[in-house]
Amino acid sequence: MAESDDDRIVKVVELRAPLGRVWKALTDHKAFGHWFRVDLDQRFQVGRTSTGQMTYPGHEGATWVVYVERMEPERLFTFRWYDSDDGSKQHDDQPALLVAFQLEEIPNGTRLTITESGFSALPHPRRIEVMRGNQEGWNTQADNLARYVSA
Repeated sequence: MAESDDDRIVKVVELRAPLGRVWKALTDHKAFGHWFRVDLDQRFQVGRTSTGQMTYPGHEGATWVVYVERMEPERLFTFRWYDSDDGSKQHDDQPALLVAFQLEEIPNGTRLTITESGFSALPHPRRIEVMRGNQEGWNTQADNLARYVSA
């Protein structure tokens, strides 16, 4: 289950997979695209934008746009994305949400902490809607990732 406050969602999941396999599932654009259900145009690179099209049921064809901030091998992967219906940056003053994947080796595999923050910059009615949808989304995506890395 994901937890949240007014600005962030935190989802912790223990994956029965080695740290290296989880890292690759998060940072290899083909692997990420498979479990997250997005067709990415290029690999993830720090300081670059990653684009593509969502293939997730109900969101097919939506634009995927993220800016990769950090990639610390087998420890931390972060990117920013924008709150819009199609995932793209629509306005210069539109806030970006920060997604961080923190990995930690544990005896039975990998502990992954997914944190999405920046919601407090969204207008209040929209903030509640986005947080609710994204909280459900991270629960689903964590399940997708768990199935992917255990296969």
